[in-house]
Amino acid sequence: MITPRPLYLFSISSHPDAISINSLDITFFKPNINFSKYDALIITSKQASKALMQYKKEEYLHLSALCVSVQSAKSYEALGGKVLDIGGGYGDNLEGKIKSYPKEKKWLYLRAKIVASDFVQICKDEGYKIDESIVYESDCSQAINEVQVKDDAILIFTSPSSVNCYLKNHTFEEGQSIIVIGKTTAKALPIGVNYVLSDKTSIESCITIAKEQFLK
Repeated sequence: MITPRPLYLFSISSHPDAISINSLDITFFKPNINFSKYDALIITSKQASKALMQYKKEEYLHLSALCVSVQSAKSYEALGGKVLDIGGGYGDNLEGKIKSYPKEKKWLYLRAKIVASDFVQICKDEGYKIDESIVYESDCSQAINEVQVKDDAILIFTSPSSVNCYLKNHTFEEGQSIIVIGKTTAKALPIGVNYVLSDKTSIESCITIAKEQFLK
């Protein structure tokens, strides 16, 4: 009897069809923010929406949000907020979205301490009005540091941080299959590593690829 290949999901979210390894420990900050100064928010992760829960809803819910993905949009909608627009799942895609609005529009980017994309700086250099506020940071979790992964495992990564944390104590083996949720995550992989890029920036899409390509 052939033993199925183990499927690992490295994310802060879990999935019932995978061995879910929490890749990051999140620390939230509550900087002093005058939300009344802005016309819209920029949200690139669910953690940004979670950070907003530290503030009174009446302070920020009048602001619509430009969200990087469907999932980040859902996280803001869950708070009662309205979504202005949704990007294609990558921070770099938001550059064109921002530039489709007048330069006078005042944005507030709720961001992590370390970000993978420079789309905000590019827009700011061209005269777009964007303030940045660091509302959370992430560190590698003990779980990802200590996980033991078999040489024939299927590995799903959902962020550049999850890749970087994994590689601190592990290496990719020839018999392993790697699936990444998006192009930004793919850029974090070492040069020469083969991977499959998810059609959609969702965990469900990554799980589907694993089942259809590697678990038949």
